[in-house]
Amino acid sequence: MKKFVSFICSLFLLVSLSAQSKYDHKEAFNPQFYPYPGNDYRSASGEPGPKYWQNKADYSINCKLDTATHTVTGDVAITYTNNSPDNLRFLWLQMDQNIYKKDSRGSATTTQTGGRWANAGFTDGYTITSVQLESAGVTYAPNKTITTDTRMQIILKDQLEKGEKVKIKISYNFTVPEYGTDRMGRLKTKNGIIYEVAQWFPRMCVYDDIQGWNTLPYVGAGEFYLEYGDVDFSITAPSDLIIVGSGELSNPQDCYTAEQMKRWEAAAKSDKTVTIRSDKEITDKNSRPKTANTTWRFSIQNTRDVAWSASKAFVQDAARINLKSGKKCMAISVYPAESIVKNGWQRSTEFTKASIEHYSGKWFEYPYPAATNVAGIVGGMEYPGIVFCSSEASGTGLWGVTDHEFGHTWFPMIVGSNERKYAWMDEGFNTFINEGSTESFNNGEFKENSFFGDPNSSFMVKYTFGDKMDGLFNTPDVIQQDNLGIAAYMKPAQMLTALRDVVLGKERFDAAFAEYIRRWAFKHPTPWDFFHTMENVSGEDLSWFWRAWVLNTWKLDQTVKAVAYVDEKPEKGVEITIENLEKMVMPVAVLVKESNGKEHKINLPVEIWQRGAEWRFNVPTTSEIKEVILDPDKKLPEWDRTNNSWKKKGF
Repeated sequence: MKKFVSFICSLFLLVSLSAQSKYDHKEAFNPQFYPYPGNDYRSASGEPGPKYWQNKADYSINCKLDTATHTVTGDVAITYTNNSPDNLRFLWLQMDQNIYKKDSRGSATTTQTGGRWANAGFTDGYTITSVQLESAGVTYAPNKTITTDTRMQIILKDQLEKGEKVKIKISYNFTVPEYGTDRMGRLKTKNGIIYEVAQWFPRMCVYDDIQGWNTLPYVGAGEFYLEYGDVDFSITAPSDLIIVGSGELSNPQDCYTAEQMKRWEAAAKSDKTVTIRSDKEITDKNSRPKTANTTWRFSIQNTRDVAWSASKAFVQDAARINLKSGKKCMAISVYPAESIVKNGWQRSTEFTKASIEHYSGKWFEYPYPAATNVAGIVGGMEYPGIVFCSSEASGTGLWGVTDHEFGHTWFPMIVGSNERKYAWMDEGFNTFINEGSTESFNNGEFKENSFFGDPNSSFMVKYTFGDKMDGLFNTPDVIQQDNLGIAAYMKPAQMLTALRDVVLGKERFDAAFAEYIRRWAFKHPTPWDFFHTMENVSGEDLSWFWRAWVLNTWKLDQTVKAVAYVDEKPEKGVEITIENLEKMVMPVAVLVKESNGKEHKINLPVEIWQRGAEWRFNVPTTSEIKEVILDPDKKLPEWDRTNNSWKKKGF
């Protein structure tokens, strides 16, 4: 009877303890994870399928900058190729400048507290003066155009069949806003205004095999999803301005003085920064051509976007970038004299060069002829071949923002994910690779103050995995403004770090991640393409991992539940029971310390949690146990680290 009562009490204890756990192994390891099988367009292995397609958009743009009115007037000719299996009766274009209108959805949805993507001033958005179509050498007007907020629909007279092209010619103008939702704007300096110009021409919406036309409006936090193509563009402006843009400047001899051309050519051969125009030359009229206006011509291939910047206040310098293949390109920086401070913008080209060379060697070679860093009003924003960073940045801040924005070359400029929907696939992946770049730069000069910090500290875990934190699988505009830095940047970077360091190991992870970049370079992957690729290349079913980190906001809380000697004799070994209290699972690292100084390191695979919330295992000890510690190296985001260890009394 006594034994029966003891058994009942023990059973009750076990049941009550188990009830405290939120873990459900059937939910964590549910085999029904992928929503669709592979098809001809997207393979179940994560590769583009044999019939994968995407449409193409080539642009030819000519514009003028009026510095008196801050107005850009332009003509764009878009050659749009329908590679889809569908016949298209209408086309959709992005009209991003319309976000700056007072009656835009972006303005209406800006919180009273403002923030990074708030409209600080208003413009009239795009003024469209002409829309024409051309096919088979015939120019004609569309049946109809309908502009709704930041999108314009063009109704075609005849459907655009598979394989056919149509040229769309649009004349337009807009005013460059003073602060354009931290994407573009105008900065007043002592020597003139710095213009940072982006989203400056009507761009094609993506038509894909996932959703057809992707027409989510631009309201601020959500970024862009764009078709690839070749772009030629020119900017005509007063000759006292220096202009930089995406791609290669095709007519430098028209834009620089003879002396500056010599410096330009020297920079193209130099690993050290070469000054093109110094701060002392800014007010020297001889540092610019004598003509009233100059036309700057740029070209870039296989790109999803272009941007540019202009100012008479620019200091300019440059250096050569050395790529692994032996190819060369240029690192270029432009900035006002005010940005020359200790560890200031005079180091920008050094930072740019190091960043591009690191990522090119590690992941995928840089595809553009130049990488240009612009100091201005924009805190940090990326475009192919050119980025905008704060003119006030210096030291760690300047390295961090430069490296981050150029890291975006790989995500999403090369790997063209839908950042309007999935910010974690560009911001998070980029934040992850930034850590490697920061570690390598100048022997870790800025590593101690990196953005990533220690994500597994108790403070950060409570923030990152707290009940008020948004999940990764939300559009940026749905994620609360205060949470975006964690949900889009920090947590997905933390996720990839855990996947590499704890689950797969560096060799398998790096191989799979590099393969994902190679497979989807200049294409449009979905989250599922990423999941499939990482699993197929690494050879691991990771559905339990994605379910916890991406699709849900689960926490991790592993605890030492019990420690008991076999037959109550330490020399016979110890039996340790661990428990998973929350819904997330991860592999378990255990450190067992004996009183005789001997230590045991045990690595338990994630599959132990397939059996339920508890796991019991033996350790061959020869003396009393002094301490048992879970996750001793603190590689996991433990919700409650106080229950991660067991200590013998007296030790």
